[in-house]
Amino acid sequence: MKCPNCGNELKEGHLICEICGEEIQIVPDFEPEIENSITETLSTLVALQEGEDTQEIQPEDEEDEEKIIPEPEDTTESGKTIWVVVSLVIIFVIALVSYGAYAYHIRTLDYQLDRAREYAAQESYAEAIACLENAYESYPDVAQILFMEANYYYIQQDNVSAVQVLYRIIERGDFSAEDIEEAYSKVITIYANEGMYGQINELLRNCPETEIVNMFQSYLAMEPEFSYVEGSYAEVVPLKLSSNTSGTIYYTTDGSMPDKNSLIYTAPLFLESGEYTISAFFVNDYGIESEIVSKTYVINLSVPNPPEIALYSGEYTEPTMIAVEQIEGCRVYYTTDESDPTADSVPYTGPIPMPLGRTLFKFVNISEEGVSSEITTRTYTLRLRNAIPTTQAVSNLVTRLVEIGYLEDEAGHNKRQSGTYSYRFSSVLRIGEGDDYYTINEHYDDGTGILSRTDKVFLVNIHTGEAAQLGYDENGEFMAVIL
Repeated sequence: MKCPNCGNELKEGHLICEICGEEIQIVPDFEPEIENSITETLSTLVALQEGEDTQEIQPEDEEDEEKIIPEPEDTTESGKTIWVVVSLVIIFVIALVSYGAYAYHIRTLDYQLDRAREYAAQESYAEAIACLENAYESYPDVAQILFMEANYYYIQQDNVSAVQVLYRIIERGDFSAEDIEEAYSKVITIYANEGMYGQINELLRNCPETEIVNMFQSYLAMEPEFSYVEGSYAEVVPLKLSSNTSGTIYYTTDGSMPDKNSLIYTAPLFLESGEYTISAFFVNDYGIESEIVSKTYVINLSVPNPPEIALYSGEYTEPTMIAVEQIEGCRVYYTTDESDPTADSVPYTGPIPMPLGRTLFKFVNISEEGVSSEITTRTYTLRLRNAIPTTQAVSNLVTRLVEIGYLEDEAGHNKRQSGTYSYRFSSVLRIGEGDDYYTINEHYDDGTGILSRTDKVFLVNIHTGEAAQLGYDENGEFMAVIL
């Protein structure tokens, strides 16, 4: 068979020209029941005609001949003609109605879908798809047709054509919400199976339906959101960066463009005095990258002076208190582990006993606006002369607590609790004019292995080893209460 439009020789069973795309219209055969109906009608008319002709034959019997009254010749011939014409008209009308009914039947949606299913059952998917395309021309509002067509392409592993068909549902936008959602779901499934996550991201970014976008949020890589709008501030800005789903945010603070080698956002960025340009982008769990977004912040704050400590760094042989001069509107924080102090470090509340051995102190002033001063550093080394070891001081304390009945044994058992007590050296403290003591903190273990510090502080004289408990006199000064 040749294409009536371009003359191309069509392959057997193909209804659409591969060269010009012309659809081949084939006049359908009559259904058997309709053809039988027409045949029966024609047979009936022929029988009636033959019966009429038989009645016109004159019998040989004379008596019968007398009973027959012959009609005029011209009238008989005219009746025959009329009868034939009427018969032909009836036949034509019946045929026309039958064909019309058949033509309407083959154009119904159910007929077209059934024909497509029959072809698909025979794995003749090209013919099945051609039936569906014909059906779609007559019923463009029925999404089921396009879903079936996309499915037949998908079965043939022609995912490109399947997606194109589903996009017809998405792009039209006038199908039901359920149909549009199903079309998005099928397209995303095809893309995900092929690892085409970039196409999913683009599809969702162009999707006007918020509910659909939220359903497939994990595939989307949106630009990071900033917790503060860019501009000028008279306070420290704890800037937070957030993403629409799980993944990683990369950022810079100097205005340069970030990449996957840049800093990874894990906690708020505290912007103090100065100008900052924060640039960031987001990478989701599927490796899809968002666009880079940048915001500039100008922080106008006065920086407080660094803490002042009267006690200079050096070596000491006597217990000494470390005092910091505090300024109004600021709090002092410090560390002893060589890390830089922040607002999360230990707050300074009063003079600090100098620890034994060498200790590096770092102090910082932080204003009410959250602005940090420069850090003040001191290094102290305390070496006591003629002092008993701290381990012996702890042992002396435990022995004395057993003697007075506070503990049942040196393992730390106590009649009042089911757990055990333990004791740890803390610092060196001078009480009064010249009595120096080790301070020892008490800890309680309830059996879980987790130690909790109690409110009791014990003392052991660094020279005599005598145990006492820390107390306060009527003036609020430290005093040793001998056990």
